[in-house]
Amino acid sequence: MKKLSIIIMILALAVSTVFAGGAKEPASTVKSEPTMSAAGLPDLKGRTIVAVTEDAYTPLNFVDPKTGKSVGWEYDAVNEIAKRLNAKVEWKLSSWDLMIQSVRDGQFDVGMDGITITDERKTQVDFSAPYMVSQQFMLVRADESRFTDSASFGSDAKLLVGAQAGTTNFYVAVYEVLDGDEQNKRIKLFETFGATVQALIAGDVDTVLMDASSSKGYIGANPGKLKTIGGPLGTEEFGFIFKKGSDLVAPFNLAIAAMKADGTLEKLNTKWFFEYQP
Repeated sequence: MKKLSIIIMILALAVSTVFAGGAKEPASTVKSEPTMSAAGLPDLKGRTIVAVTEDAYTPLNFVDPKTGKSVGWEYDAVNEIAKRLNAKVEWKLSSWDLMIQSVRDGQFDVGMDGITITDERKTQVDFSAPYMVSQQFMLVRADESRFTDSASFGSDAKLLVGAQAGTTNFYVAVYEVLDGDEQNKRIKLFETFGATVQALIAGDVDTVLMDASSSKGYIGANPGKLKTIGGPLGTEEFGFIFKKGSDLVAPFNLAIAAMKADGTLEKLNTKWFFEYQP
């Protein structure tokens, strides 16, 4: 996936939010034929877009510990996209392991969770243009001195890596850090991305892979407990996902391009990857 120096070439998002928890209501089936707005973007005529995320991938989507509200780069981006397209957003939550299937089946209109664009996933869902390009790094405890990069980590059979099954973090750990065996017992699996970081802090695993910007968020949220080491591991592009044939892909892509051109994406990068303090 999903997740992980975001060499942030973020391309775009947006919407007007109405947050609603849960992940089981069907996506809206009422569609209006879009016209063009004065800004040259499709006008969705107030249509409600049912959007889903996980709230477990700082700083893209997470619960602000100070306010208890769901926030993040993806929330702001999609809310802005919706605003520009004259649409509304109804927010839902889903676990990562069910998200792609739920969007594929039409339960939600659009999904996001730092989802890496891959050929295999393209057989299940349609992707937007990429809104972010990132590279993964090794997040470790602040006092870590047993290894300094992926090679020294991989050569020590006692060291463990935490990951979510089926995510980009998992596959990079398998094929770029370890031996290519997806059943390698040195990989400890967790249900959420946040849980892998907590396991790292607790000493249950020795590293977690993630992009530099997300690492910054977790390091800031846990002062003196975490750091990153080594060079970048793997480059990936993140995209929004839609049911195959969705009429929202083209409008989203146009909004993403407009937000990239007018600097909105760069402002979101600055806000969430540099200014935000948990």
